[in-house]
Amino acid sequence: MSSGNVKFIKLLLISAIASAAAACGGSALEEDKNTTLASYSAKGAQATTVNRYLWSASLETLGFLPVYSADPIAGLIITDWYINPESPQERFKTTVYILDSALRADALRVSVFRQQRTDNGEWLDATVNPATPREIENAILTRARQLRLNNIDG
Repeated sequence: MSSGNVKFIKLLLISAIASAAAACGGSALEEDKNTTLASYSAKGAQATTVNRYLWSASLETLGFLPVYSADPIAGLIITDWYINPESPQERFKTTVYILDSALRADALRVSVFRQQRTDNGEWLDATVNPATPREIENAILTRARQLRLNNIDG
């Protein structure tokens, strides 16, 4: 094989790899970081390997938060930082993990992260009340049970 052919094959391989990497780029959600979970839910996203009631209840319960990433297959919802207009010196974000296809308390895990703004405008990690993630989990579980009962009754 001549050196010209080798260079051509290398160039062809590099362009194929670059094309494949570009095709694997960011999700549609990353195009608009201001998308809320409620609007994501309205787009018809449906979980296939996680409990659909937990997925829907999570989207509804945290619907006021901006979405960073939501994967209904993996059961992962990550919100972007949210600043409450009534408390502009702190912000928080949440991560919801739906771990199972069963509607059980141990199939759900919520993490909450909080930061406070310093006097010079930097954000520093702050402690979160340990009851906060549990309260969010309970709200999601309650809503998931309501959705399930409405589906059975309806």
